Amino acid sequence: MTKDTFFRKKTTLNAGGQLLDLSSPKVMGIINLTPDSFFAGSRKPSIDEAVQQAQKMLNEGASFLDLGAYSSRPGAEDISVQEETDRQLPVVEAIVKQFPEAVLSIDTFRAKVAETAIKAGAHIINDISGGQLDADMFATVARLQVPYILMHMRGTPQNMQQQTTYEDVFAEVYDYFASKYHELKRLGVHDVIIDPGFGFAKERAHSYALMNRLQDFDLLQLPVLVGISRKKMIYGTLGITAAEALNGTTTLNTVALTKGANILRVHDVKEAVEAIKIWEMCK
Repeated sequence: MTKDTFFRKKTTLNAGGQLLDLSSPKVMGIINLTPDSFFAGSRKPSIDEAVQQAQKMLNEGASFLDLGAYSSRPGAEDISVQEETDRQLPVVEAIVKQFPEAVLSIDTFRAKVAETAIKAGAHIINDISGGQLDADMFATVARLQVPYILMHMRGTPQNMQQQTTYEDVFAEVYDYFASKYHELKRLGVHDVIIDPGFGFAKERAHSYALMNRLQDFDLLQLPVLVGISRKKMIYGTLGITAAEALNGTTTLNTVALTKGANILRVHDVKEAVEAIKIWEMCK
C-alpha cells in the first residue's frame, strides 16, 4: 500500500441525501443571527437580512451556509436554549423555503437546538465544543445521521481565554480529535469534519503553530475545515481591525489551501471562492 493511498482522507459528505465532494475545496459562508458577533458585518439578526445574505453568498459560490444564533466570541453573553432557538429556527425555515437546495450548517453546541434545526431542514451540525458542553450531542448526531463538524476548544466562550496553556498544542489538539472521532465512530456517526478551532482557547502563537502543521491532521483521514476569517490572529498581527482584515484573511486562507484545507469558513464568500480558483490553477 502506498503512502498516498494509506493516508487518503475522506472527501465526501452525505448531507440530506446530497453527496458533497470535498476533493475540490469548498466555501462555507457565515451568517450570524446575533447582535454581538465579533465582526459587525456578519450580524444579520432579522429574517429578511439573513435571507438576503444567504442569497448573496449562494450567488457568490458558497457550498454551505453556517447559521449561528449564539455568539462564541471571547466573553460573549450566555443565552438560553429557548432564545437561541427563537433566533435560529425562523431563519432556517425561511432559507429552506427560499433556497431548498442550499446546504445548511447549524453552529451550536446544544443538542436540542441542533435537532430542532435539522428537523426544520438543516443538514450539518457545527459544534464548537466537540460535544463537551452538552452530553447529549454525540448521541443526537448519531441518531440524526448528519455530518458533524468537530472543533477543538477548551472551556466555554465565557472563559476559554483563561485556558490557553499547552505543552505541545498540535499534539494535544490531534489527540483530542483522535479520541473524539473514536467515540463518534463507535456511536455510528459516518461523516465527521475536523476544525482546529483557531483562536478558541489559543493564543495567537498557538493558532499559527496549528496552521503550520495543518497538513499533519491528514493522518486522521478526515476533511479539515479552517475558520480564520477576520480573526484576531490576523488583525492583531497586522495591527488593524477585523473590518480591515479581508486581505489578511485571503492570504491565510490560501496558506490553508496549500496545507490541505477542504472547507474555508468565511464572512467573505466571493474572495474565498476566487482564492480557491486561483490556487487550483497552480496545482
